[in-house]
Amino acid sequence: MALEKYNLKLPKAVYSGTDAMENIPEILKGTGAKKVAAFTDKGLRSLGLFDFVEEELKKAGVQYDIYDDFPAEPSYQAVQAVIDQFKGKGYDFIVACGGGSVMDTAKLASVLVTDEYGVKELLDDPKRAKKCLQILTIPTTAGTGAECTPNAIVGVPEKEVKIGIVNDNMMSDFVILDARLIKNLPRKIAAATGVDAMCHCIECFTSNKCNAFSDTFALQGFDIIMNNIVKACDDPTALEAKNNMQIAAFYGGVAITASGTTAVHALSYPLGGKYHIAHGVSNAMLLIPVMKMNAEDPKFRERLATAWDQAYHGDKRLSTVDEKSEALINWMDEIVKHLEIPSDLKEFGVQAEDLEWLVEAGLQQQRLLVNNMKHVEKDDARKIYQQVM
Repeated sequence: MALEKYNLKLPKAVYSGTDAMENIPEILKGTGAKKVAAFTDKGLRSLGLFDFVEEELKKAGVQYDIYDDFPAEPSYQAVQAVIDQFKGKGYDFIVACGGGSVMDTAKLASVLVTDEYGVKELLDDPKRAKKCLQILTIPTTAGTGAECTPNAIVGVPEKEVKIGIVNDNMMSDFVILDARLIKNLPRKIAAATGVDAMCHCIECFTSNKCNAFSDTFALQGFDIIMNNIVKACDDPTALEAKNNMQIAAFYGGVAITASGTTAVHALSYPLGGKYHIAHGVSNAMLLIPVMKMNAEDPKFRERLATAWDQAYHGDKRLSTVDEKSEALINWMDEIVKHLEIPSDLKEFGVQAEDLEWLVEAGLQQQRLLVNNMKHVEKDDARKIYQQVM
């Protein structure tokens, strides 16, 4: 059988472990940076978390300005407004410290110093993006994987959906994973972002585009998440578990670049775009219904069985593919329920009469739906949404 074509894209350097933030001066010195744009958000600054970064910027002796006016789940217009403030200031490096929205905005800024195009033009044609500035990303959650993907997700209000802009030029050049930044993360945020990372790993492992590269990172990331997420969310002092989750979330992001997410993410985009449901929450709500639908496919069950063999380290002995795949879905379901993530769309104002709009909007996400092993029909999407309404 001929080998399929696949590839792996990674940042130039990734720093993790004890006091990983202390690598910032060395990174800046190595790139020759003199004037830095620092992207974060007001919440992180109020918690004092950005202080870790600012202290290292001062040690590096560079000039820097802080941009922290970031709405959660931003629209492309909101991102453009931030970038308009940033352009023309003569920056030669970007540091982004925050969650997925902050990092995605900074990645877009790194290709939008030019006046040739804006965010709207990249929505229409992502291939136009050109690398203008090097970027260091520092995640403050263990979930999105945005620090190592070439993707930026923005809301498109006129279509009431979120859309991903994907271009290799938006890949971070440097990444720092420092568990101190997520030590006091509120449980509900740690839970939602952690399950988002779980989705990245299991979706990429069961994607039509899965391959040797993505399988390596997706399986290892999934194993780490399944055995650390509960402790990392429940125990604020569990720094080892939190650092493990950061590493696993990074692996999930790498898996996305080599493979791709599937129907969970595709069907969650309208929920974020129209109802502004946090990305990790909408994914968590849809994860089990999508897994059960996909388990109708024998090939999908085989992949789940392999994931079970990788991640389960207990005494339970299962022998068949069907037993293992069912046990894995139940295990993921138990974790989502334990973490108390919302499970009913009515909590977010979604009404029964919204169902058909959701179905149509979800099915428009063909960039991701083509990755799903089971072809998703209208009836499939309708049944999935109905299970969480």
